[in-house]
Amino acid sequence: MSLKIANVVGARPNLIKIAPVISEMGRFTDIEPMLIHTGQHYDETMSEVFFRELGIPTPNYNLGVGSGTHTHHTAQVMLALEPLLVKLRPDCVMVVGDVNSTLAATLVAAKLCIPVAHVEAGLRSFDPTMSEEINRKLTDVVSDYLFTTARDADENLKREGIPGHKIFFVGNVMIDTLLRHRSRAKALQVPAKYGVASNNYALLTLHRPSNVDSADDLSTILGALEEIQTRLPIVFPAHPRTFERLKSFGFLQWVERMPGLRLMEPLGYLEFLGLMSEARLVLTDSGGVQEETTVLGIPCLTLRKNTERPVTVTQGTNEIVGTSKERIIDAAWRIL
Repeated sequence: MSLKIANVVGARPNLIKIAPVISEMGRFTDIEPMLIHTGQHYDETMSEVFFRELGIPTPNYNLGVGSGTHTHHTAQVMLALEPLLVKLRPDCVMVVGDVNSTLAATLVAAKLCIPVAHVEAGLRSFDPTMSEEINRKLTDVVSDYLFTTARDADENLKREGIPGHKIFFVGNVMIDTLLRHRSRAKALQVPAKYGVASNNYALLTLHRPSNVDSADDLSTILGALEEIQTRLPIVFPAHPRTFERLKSFGFLQWVERMPGLRLMEPLGYLEFLGLMSEARLVLTDSGGVQEETTVLGIPCLTLRKNTERPVTVTQGTNEIVGTSKERIIDAAWRIL
């Protein structure tokens, strides 16, 4: 009898993590993997291109929840997923990461008494204002199999009372994806496509609500970028949320007047990896990018006050600089 595993994804970081897992499951004749896409990220640049580039099979089911608030996302996924899991009755539900879809799928499965496996368990920023931190902690509390990427994650779980027999240190599947596709990304020669020279530009990602939903905080970050782009070109694939905030706060013209800052639409996985792997410097508020730059050996400045991935600081190339204009600029000058 096959082991039926329902793999639930919702946003583009989930796709990067699920790709090697789905691929590995396909090697075993006694595993029947199913892929359920909640539709939290649903357009071409935020979702579909990742399926093509990473060789992820077409989802067996797409819930089509679309956009909305955190509460709306979570509730809509739960409402759509419950009848599907009742119908499918999988032996296990596997969730990845820390997005709203992760928590929603976990809660539905737990209430249906279906075992839950959490890939990337135990990460903690210790910042209760982050929605991802709430998702991570609640998911871990009710999961049956907790797969961790770093030893500090194991310790976090044990401190929170998770029994040791539920915790499995397995490594980082997102890095499996990076290593598998790094040569393909490099062959695209992406820096030249966007008019910058290898090792002579910065790559920027910016999307967290704490940074982009406040006009004051976003203005402070843009002030630092304005200084940095005078010495180093900045390539900025803007998340749709960030682009909307730039427009609504009246900052779009300010950004467009910066001659060294190249604002563009979100990139697919391969193009982004191609840019990241040849950057002189990466500025980000993304957790995943902190890990990817550490593996690539690229200096990374994290525009946050904390990180759920401290190993990237202690063992890698990452520095937490917050959102202070002076601190961001000082750190960038040191690296340059």
